Amino acid sequence: MKSMTRRSLERETANSSPSPNHLKGVVLHGGSGTRLRPLTHTGPKQLIPIANKPVSEYAIEDLLSLGIKEIAFVLGDVHPEKVKEHYGDGSAYGAKFIYLAQDEPRGIAHAIGLCRKFVGGSPFVVYLGDNLIKGGIMKQAQEFQTGKADATVLLSKVKDPSKFGVAKLDYHNKLVKLEEKPKKPASNLALTGIYLFKPAIFEMIEKLRPSWRNELEITEAIQLLLENGHRVDYHVVEGWWKDTGTPEDILESNRLVLDEITRKIEGTVGDEDSIQGRVKVAKNAKVAEGATVRGPSVIGVGAMLESGVYVGPYTSIGNHVVMRRGEVENSIIMDNCVIDIHDRITGSIIGQGTTITSNNHNSPKGLRLTLGENCQLNL
Repeated sequence: MKSMTRRSLERETANSSPSPNHLKGVVLHGGSGTRLRPLTHTGPKQLIPIANKPVSEYAIEDLLSLGIKEIAFVLGDVHPEKVKEHYGDGSAYGAKFIYLAQDEPRGIAHAIGLCRKFVGGSPFVVYLGDNLIKGGIMKQAQEFQTGKADATVLLSKVKDPSKFGVAKLDYHNKLVKLEEKPKKPASNLALTGIYLFKPAIFEMIEKLRPSWRNELEITEAIQLLLENGHRVDYHVVEGWWKDTGTPEDILESNRLVLDEITRKIEGTVGDEDSIQGRVKVAKNAKVAEGATVRGPSVIGVGAMLESGVYVGPYTSIGNHVVMRRGEVENSIIMDNCVIDIHDRITGSIIGQGTTITSNNHNSPKGLRLTLGENCQLNL
């Protein structure tokens, strides 16, 4: 996945000339995140970091790379103020951000409907803020802008399509039907949560009635486009796509993103042999002599790894984390944590501000943890 700094994003978007069909962006930042508790007790799921960057920031980077300079965030009721605090007015990204409130979960179509005034007569891209896709959507967006479709949906082949909205194709591979979480899926092609629309979608949303889930379903709105003679195109995602709805999904997404990093050492490393493979060490981070970091891994700004510490493959160590003792592998350690243990943490997600300590000197044991913010754990 392409990674960009805020400054490079600003430079790239500033150099992009809008097309006659200038796109706008919509990022859906709602949902209760019940499957990610306790991590979502104190913040929205879209701000959980993947390789030290919030999930939704990958979506924003993708939208900005398309030359989009106006993005609306539709916020839920899980600490929306944290989203505004993190992203601000968009000036740091060379763009303009606005925020719209969805008072309670009423479905994706309802959330999109809130953006009608913001969109106006422009085509627009909708990105679920907890979705990740390899390589972005540049190709699909360019085709949509120059084509005649009123909607384009991105599909991905999945093992269990009954968990998603599912597309049905006819014998000519033409999209003919969409169903939300069907008991008997017509295919293994799931909707990814990334859509390109023209304003015709708003007329379809107005016709919707709440589904059995008491939500306005985007699959039904797109189905109405088809039934009313509008053209709906689709693309099957060639690379990977992840819906980061569970701790397992978060960790797998972290592995997928880390698999694409390159070695970059900006901090201080006491011993060059301490860094093995593709590792990013951010500015002001310190890896002491005698510590070991095995890639792919990232070490955040101002982090401190003391002698004897081991950080294994597929691990993200957040900003200002202090590791005095212990081993961490295949895990996400968020900002401002302190780890001082005689054990190994594996397959874990540790919320920011958490302290984990141990006083025993018995044989080390493996720990698998999911901890929310500001926990105190003494083993």
